[in-house]
Amino acid sequence: MAYLKTIRIWARALRVGQWTKNLLIPAAWLFALGDPAQRAMAQGWRPVLLMLGMFASFCLVSSAFYLLNDVRDRESDRRHPVKRFRPVAAGLVSPREATVAAGLLFVAGIIPSLVMFLRHVDRWPMIAVVLGYSAMQLCYTGFLKRLPYVDVVVIAAGFVLRAVAGTMVLGVRLSPWLLACAFSLSLFLALCKRRHEKLLSEESRPALLGYHLPTLDMLIASSAMVTLSVYVAYTLVPSTVARYACGENLAFTAIPVGLGLVRYLYLTYARGDVGRPDKILLSDKVMWAILLLYAVSAAVVVVR
Repeated sequence: MAYLKTIRIWARALRVGQWTKNLLIPAAWLFALGDPAQRAMAQGWRPVLLMLGMFASFCLVSSAFYLLNDVRDRESDRRHPVKRFRPVAAGLVSPREATVAAGLLFVAGIIPSLVMFLRHVDRWPMIAVVLGYSAMQLCYTGFLKRLPYVDVVVIAAGFVLRAVAGTMVLGVRLSPWLLACAFSLSLFLALCKRRHEKLLSEESRPALLGYHLPTLDMLIASSAMVTLSVYVAYTLVPSTVARYACGENLAFTAIPVGLGLVRYLYLTYARGDVGRPDKILLSDKVMWAILLLYAVSAAVVVVR
């Protein structure tokens, strides 16, 4: 049916699959449940609804900027072997339609955080982080994406803002170690994606001309090691051990983290299929098994 085809086209244009990036937002809620000092702020339906509202805000706002990005890059996307199938580049969605939809999505994305702000004025940072993320995405779409190495740092900063958003909406504290881990992990994923794009079609993105493969390889390896090291350090620092009832047993959750990094490195260098990290998370069975292992191990040692 025609309307089903239209829905599929717009789902692709909004990049609904990439909403998985926003699953970092509930991280604060999960870790607060395992922290006796903050558990009360994460229990019940109210924190869940607040978290869902923030998740919805980021999904809608990010989709708005995906549309603006596709409108701006539609000519270069048409020369890319994969991006030429994006709805705007393929002519399935007009630039005007995409621009109007982006405006509506942005307004709709601000509404949940605005409502939460009006009900909890003391937590004004939660709307500030959404607006800050929006300003950063606007700068990224406008000019930062054309700067090699700067573009991946901006992407990584976006993941940190997602983690911070989860803490703001609940009013809980997330360890700086976890924020550092989120930054290094997202930097690792972004660098792997840039390597894939450079090998696939260097002309598709202006910043790719400034990337150097040996440098990318060095940064990918470094960011992977930093990610694992920071996470292990987080599980072993005295403040973490004292905070959770599981104590040093939290360090066992570093095993699936290391396995996940190794799997992603394999996908990057052996298969080269890392153009869309969200697609890997949704389709790679081995990665699914590793994520499940992490979820189970974290639940066993943290949520008691």
